[in-house]
Amino acid sequence: MSLRPVKTISKAKPTMEGAGVKLHRAFGFGDTTEFDPFLLFDDFRNDRPDDYLAGFPWHPHRGIETITYVLAGSVDHADSLGNQGSLGAGDVQWMTAGSGILHQEMPAGDTAGRMHGFQLWANLPSSLKMTTPRYQDIKGADIPEVIDDDGTTVRVVCGEFWGKRGPVDGIAADPRYLDVFVPPGKRKTLPVETDRHAFAYIFGGSGSFSGASDPFGVLTERGTPDREVHVREQSGNRSLVLFDSGDEVTVQAGDEGIRFLLVSGKPLQEPVAWYGPIVMNTRDELRQAVKDLNDGTFIKHGNADAG
Repeated sequence: MSLRPVKTISKAKPTMEGAGVKLHRAFGFGDTTEFDPFLLFDDFRNDRPDDYLAGFPWHPHRGIETITYVLAGSVDHADSLGNQGSLGAGDVQWMTAGSGILHQEMPAGDTAGRMHGFQLWANLPSSLKMTTPRYQDIKGADIPEVIDDDGTTVRVVCGEFWGKRGPVDGIAADPRYLDVFVPPGKRKTLPVETDRHAFAYIFGGSGSFSGASDPFGVLTERGTPDREVHVREQSGNRSLVLFDSGDEVTVQAGDEGIRFLLVSGKPLQEPVAWYGPIVMNTRDELRQAVKDLNDGTFIKHGNADAG
C-alpha cells in the first residue's frame, strides 16, 4: 500500500452565482487538470435566506454532469424537458446534461433558515458530450451507510466502498463520492484507487491528513509522505485537500472529529473548452452550442429519464 501525500491545500473562495446566491467555490473554471474529470465544486452553505433565495433561474448545460448533494434545507428544480422535483436534506441529484437542457434550481432553507449543500460538476468524455440527458434523483434513505468498528461512518453516494455500492450508476468517469465522518481522536486510512484523481473537502470538525506540512490548512504546498497537513477548526471551515498519487489516504481526527467529502474519478485527459455552464472539447463546439441557443435548437432530445 502507498500513501497518497497531500499535493495542495486551499480555501474555498466566496463568490456569487445565479441571481445573486452567495456561496464558496473550492475550484472551477480555468485550468482544472489536476481535478480531471471534475470541473467545479461549490459549497452553498448559508444561514441568511436573503443570500440564497434568489436561486439559480433558467440556464443551459451541455457536455457535463452536475451532482447536487443537500445537507440542510431543500432545492426545487425544473427543466425545459418537463422534469421537476425537490431535493431535501440528505438527497442527491446526479444530472447528466449531455446534449443539452435548460433548467433552474431554487434553494429554500429549513425552519431555522439554514441552507447547506454542494454542487460538483463532472466532465463527460467527447463520445458522450451529446448523449441523451438523464436524471438520477436519490433519496437520502436510499444512500447506503457503513459504520466501521471505531465509529467511522461513510455514506456511499456513488461507487463502491467497504462492500457497499452507491445508488448512482452509469457514470462515465466511474467516480467515487463519499461523505465521511471520523470520530474524535481516531486515525483512519481509506483506500483510493491508484488510477484516479482524488480530493477531500472538509466541512465539519478538524483533523490532519498525512502528506504535507502546513499548520493552518490554507497554504498551497507540495508535501512529502512523512509529514502532515493540519486543517484547523474554525467557523465555516471550507478546506480543500488535493491528493497526489497513491492508493490510500490517512486522516487523524481532531477533538470534535472530522467530516469531509472524499471524491475520486478517472481522468479523461481530453481538451476542455469552457463557456460558463457549457463544457465541450473545442471552441468550434462551443460556438455551435451558442448558435443552438440563439436559434432555438439547443434541446436535442425529448423528456429526460428521472430517478
